Amino acid sequence: MAKGYMIAQVEVHDTEAYREYGAKVAATLVPFQGNFLVRGGRIEPLEGDAPPPRTVVTEFPSLAHARDWYESDAYQALIPLRHAAGVTRSFLVEGAD
Repeated sequence: MAKGYMIAQVEVHDTEAYREYGAKVAATLVPFQGNFLVRGGRIEPLEGDAPPPRTVVTEFPSLAHARDWYESDAYQALIPLRHAAGVTRSFLVEGAD
């Protein structure tokens, strides 16, 4: 079964609100076997427009696990906090089998 990934590109405008979101989000991943692969770090653009300054890649056992996590009550409760902290573009991607 192919793994699933949630990729988020974040432009943080309120560091404190984002820090609060970041402190709470990891616990929401546990029931869905989610694991951060990338959580910030230096970005080196190679082609095209540079992405926002923060990229997060979260791995799940499957695309269904990723979708179930995103739609979970625990994560949905954190989305307003993330929205208050900045602008995010996020999407789910199915990995190579």
